[in-house]
Amino acid sequence: MVTDFFHPNVGGVESHVFMLSANLIRRGHKVIVITHSHPPDRVGIRWMLPSLKVYYVPFPTIASSATLPNFFTFLPYFRTIALREGVKLVHAHASLSSLAHEGILHAHHMGIRTVFTDHSLFAFDDAASILTNKLLVGALRNVDATICVSNTGRENTVLRAKLLPESVYVIPNAFVSDQFKPAPESPPSETVTIVALSRLAYRKGIDLLVATAPRICALFPNVKFVIGGDGPKMIDLLQMREKHQLQDRIELLGGIRYSDVRGVLIRGSIFMNTSLTESFGIATLEAACAGLYVVSTRVGGLPEILPEDMISFANPDEDDVVRAMSEAIRIVSAGGHDPHQAHERIKDLYGWNEIAERTEIVYQEVFDAEPYDFWTRLYRTLDLGPFVGLIYACILIVDCVFFMFLEWWSPACDLDKVEMHWDQQRFSEVSTPNQLRTSFYGLNAT
Repeated sequence: MVTDFFHPNVGGVESHVFMLSANLIRRGHKVIVITHSHPPDRVGIRWMLPSLKVYYVPFPTIASSATLPNFFTFLPYFRTIALREGVKLVHAHASLSSLAHEGILHAHHMGIRTVFTDHSLFAFDDAASILTNKLLVGALRNVDATICVSNTGRENTVLRAKLLPESVYVIPNAFVSDQFKPAPESPPSETVTIVALSRLAYRKGIDLLVATAPRICALFPNVKFVIGGDGPKMIDLLQMREKHQLQDRIELLGGIRYSDVRGVLIRGSIFMNTSLTESFGIATLEAACAGLYVVSTRVGGLPEILPEDMISFANPDEDDVVRAMSEAIRIVSAGGHDPHQAHERIKDLYGWNEIAERTEIVYQEVFDAEPYDFWTRLYRTLDLGPFVGLIYACILIVDCVFFMFLEWWSPACDLDKVEMHWDQQRFSEVSTPNQLRTSFYGLNAT
């Protein structure tokens, strides 16, 4: 697994990479993770339960835990790790991860097969998205297979990276349902508590939340809000609450530890998601599993994840969000939503064991297909166009020459190979999904 986004950072990609790795280990595979360092303590080689080896490469970050695209300086590290560990396949994650793009580029020189998972949706008309899309086109030109977490994400990635649709698979995200059980007793019916948990940023639709919360409070005197998360839009929420004098009805919790998410969710009856873009929406799924009725904007992959009677959708505009919230409040107030029944309906829909099994199938199809040779990869890269294609072709050629120099400077036969001795059967017996999830969030990390 190669990505910029991993422990000790916490997030959707970080959780996905860890849980997928751990479940692949349970199924008998050897998995390592390559990511960038987090000085002063997360440098070099570290181990996480259960027996997941992590290489923290000494690269600094530039923004949002992503490293600067450099294409070449990662090659000596990658080659040494891949040869010593006997890597057969590289699974790269996240469009914004430079290490992921470079891992795919370098892997082909060594005959290593490649898979890429895209976790996000991107637009086509702003500077950041245009740059990301151009980098993605070059990185995925010769990738063996691509995975997206929703059908909407698949369509988006096919367009952005100019891929053949038949080479892109859809495998959804997953979660540990036992960690999101509803409260034993339902919240009081006379008060309806609306919970919103997300990063307080523009793309999460916090402007919509700021605009609609006062209107909802005015329409329904028995409604309260509990808002968790931190980010640049916190000041807007504070100003809104002060302006409308809603200090007693809108509670702002600030940043929330993942281990406390369920405790916040079960305080409410309705979960409100106002995202402007969302590839999958794992927070929405976790809220529904905890027994909350969901109100969400109809964007990205959100319409794909829940049964229609468990969620109300709204267009991403103020009036329609108020309409959908009013509908949800009436449903919950009338007792039309059973939290425990909702939990039972979805608890087995998104399990990590099934996701690992479906990912294995993609791996096997990659190994069964014929790999591209160097000249085919070069011609395919040149087909990107007279300008972009030439730039990426030059990068490919220089990277190949650099690889040949490293082969002469430090022959593979001179490198010590890593040997591991552990009991696969015992590991499979003691590593439950809950234990794996707990390990990732630092309680047992070493």
